[in-house]
Amino acid sequence: MAMTPEEERIFELGRIEKAFSDCDRPVLTDKISVDEFMLKMDDGVGLKMIVYRPDLEGPLPTIAVRTCYPDSDYITRATALEYARRGFNYCIQYCRGSGESEGEWEPNVNERADGKKFIDWVAAQDWVKCIGYAGCSYLSLTGWVISDILPEKVKTMYLTHYGAHRHVSAYKDGLFRHDVLTGWAMGNAGFPVTADYIESCRFRPHVEVDEKLWGKRVDWYRKWVTLTDADDEYWNTGFWGLLKEIPSRVTLPIYFGEGWYDHHLGSAIETWKSLSDECKKHSKFLVGDWDHGFNVADENHIRTGKDFRNDDILRTFNWMYDILVEGKEPEGSVDTYIIGDDTWYSRPEYEISGQKEKRFFLNVNESGRGISAAPSPDEAVVEYAYDPEDPTPTIGAESCLCTPELKGSLTQPGPDWRSDVVSFVSEPLEEDFTVLGTIRVQLSVATDCEDTAFAAKLCEITPDGKAFNVRTGITTLGYRNGSSHRISYTPGEEVPVSIDMWDIAYKFPKGSRIRLDIASADFPQYAAHSNTPGCWALADKTKIAHQKVFVGGEKSCIVFPLIPEE
Repeated sequence: MAMTPEEERIFELGRIEKAFSDCDRPVLTDKISVDEFMLKMDDGVGLKMIVYRPDLEGPLPTIAVRTCYPDSDYITRATALEYARRGFNYCIQYCRGSGESEGEWEPNVNERADGKKFIDWVAAQDWVKCIGYAGCSYLSLTGWVISDILPEKVKTMYLTHYGAHRHVSAYKDGLFRHDVLTGWAMGNAGFPVTADYIESCRFRPHVEVDEKLWGKRVDWYRKWVTLTDADDEYWNTGFWGLLKEIPSRVTLPIYFGEGWYDHHLGSAIETWKSLSDECKKHSKFLVGDWDHGFNVADENHIRTGKDFRNDDILRTFNWMYDILVEGKEPEGSVDTYIIGDDTWYSRPEYEISGQKEKRFFLNVNESGRGISAAPSPDEAVVEYAYDPEDPTPTIGAESCLCTPELKGSLTQPGPDWRSDVVSFVSEPLEEDFTVLGTIRVQLSVATDCEDTAFAAKLCEITPDGKAFNVRTGITTLGYRNGSSHRISYTPGEEVPVSIDMWDIAYKFPKGSRIRLDIASADFPQYAAHSNTPGCWALADKTKIAHQKVFVGGEKSCIVFPLIPEE
């Protein structure tokens, strides 16, 4: 059950109080000054500033934050107070058009110029010794977008739950991530949107949902939903092109935090890979078993796990203290939590060369649809119908934000729980194996439409018969096999498709079973494919698709990348 606003306020303030009560750095003063004023940007627009300063001899280490979320003001202020009590200045700025800042709210586009003006102002103050920039989600974006043009006083950045590759966050093979960006757009359109969220996601043609349901045209959202190609100019020039390039120019130490069930994970992994070698040498990339709010998002293991490390409040403080106060130089590493093993795997770089793979093959046998370690000699065709007017609903996901009940690894219905879901189940595993990296589901498929989608959900079935989703993925025939632009398909043609899932570190224990559900929708994690060709957001009609999945032999399989043996 969702918390009331007051319950959420009490909960968040309690988290901050507990984190700092566990801090081993002493309170130095309770005499704190708080100044609030407007800082003029280069075009004369005033942005709201809030500055906490302890009554201590300076100059002092300083934390810099830019936010667009006035509803979280109490969290920002409570955090600033605790830092100030322990000897830090804390400078907060509200983004243009948010909070009490002047100007028009337009996500993203003003953050580089405004952020540069802000950080230069902080660095110019004689009471500032050195600076650490901190932010999560959109607040992290405001850091990334200036991370290559920082003044010398900035010594580190602590950026969590955001990635610089926007198309990866917006799309998977031509299908829009509704529960991330449609939901976010409704809450940040710049005017109140009272329309029903699910009705908004279902609206066709979706490009008109802003004017028809929300009440006002939102041009930036229209660009998001219609420019579907990864190689489109929109995603590779201008603001998004610049953002994607910036990490390669960053040199200072960065703490980069992510969660296996955070909707920015895919983009974040690409961002880490693109960082300069100089930056990686003293930066940390940490991925844990949590969602966007640092909540452990794993129903199967939450009661048995003991080393989740999901309290980010104190970790932020300790990172800043080590660098800004004690002058320590961090040692670079990539640390990933292994779900099901309750351990962390540390390595110097994200990608690992020479990983072994384990394959399981889909088949149809006497007892039904199965998964086996060896390919079956008997080939078969599995068929089902997909109706976009009744799309298979999301139950457990890694790419959701706005509907908390959908996020994470959740208990699943039984196999074949809908007529448009076909399940394949293995025999109990004879030995443990641990996955690290991108799981791929390779299928041989056909349909009677010019375009359609195929979705896969990988589950672990525990010995007591409960199933939990591990990873999901989806593809379309129009963007099959990683195409960066739409390609054609001839109805009835058998073609191979690869459904590449977001990375995971996961231990499948001996005695458990693997289940793979094949469907053609995962809504609202992804837009429901109309089964018609062309841009999904322009489709104004749908048709029922009759799907075929070919199994037996090596036609369809699951490919697991294995963690290196020590």
